[in-house]
Amino acid sequence: TLATQTDYRDGETQTDPYSPEYIVRSGSIPELLTLATLTWGRGLPAGLEEVEMIDRAREKRAWEASLPPMDSDANTAKRLKMMEEMERKEWAFREQEIEKLQKVRLEVLKKMLRRQDENQNKLDAKRLCDHWQNRQKAREEKIKKIRHDYALMLRKLIANRKNMMGKLERRDIIKEYTDFSSQVYAPLSRIGFFPDNNSDYYVVKNFYLNTFAGLCELEASLPNSVIQLKIKAPKPRCAITKTGFIKRSARLEADLAQVHQ
Repeated sequence: TLATQTDYRDGETQTDPYSPEYIVRSGSIPELLTLATLTWGRGLPAGLEEVEMIDRAREKRAWEASLPPMDSDANTAKRLKMMEEMERKEWAFREQEIEKLQKVRLEVLKKMLRRQDENQNKLDAKRLCDHWQNRQKAREEKIKKIRHDYALMLRKLIANRKNMMGKLERRDIIKEYTDFSSQVYAPLSRIGFFPDNNSDYYVVKNFYLNTFAGLCELEASLPNSVIQLKIKAPKPRCAITKTGFIKRSARLEADLAQVHQ
């Protein structure tokens, strides 16, 4: 009735194909043994390159069988000539293989350089973006400071313009008390007023609340109805059973009445 789920796939538990033991008969050279160097994952299953290698091996064996014996000078010279031609063909083939390998390496190098350039471009773009944001932030802060200085200097010029001739103005008490932004209601610290120094100036100081004798006198002056409270239990609004529980229907009716109100 229960199923089991493993942590691995069936493909991950598959082993290499089985290669049975073999015995070579005397005097025979099977062609299959020439592929003994190929193993599963390294040449097997055979691809285009492996097939070409097998064809070249077959041609070489056929060429070796066609070599003349070294029983005379003419056959020896012919044999040397054939071997030189085969050697030139092999060197040409090896040069082609080297060129292919170099092309593959060049493509890999191009991809690596292209990827490196892309990463460097991304990094440069990120640095430029961060630098631009920092410059924008510095610009905004500078503009904010310029506007603040502008407002400050403008207020100074307005104040100097009011008293252009340097005459002393008498204090207008009525004007100060009607203007809620004047020095009476909102004094400035730069003219010598520090509101934190007199923070307890407006605190209510009462003899009956701050001293023990005052508390005793205040308690003696209060009537008994204030000191000794009589609490009456409220009457239940719902029907209660003999055991002291409220019925569900009564509680529901009380909730509906409260919602209706």
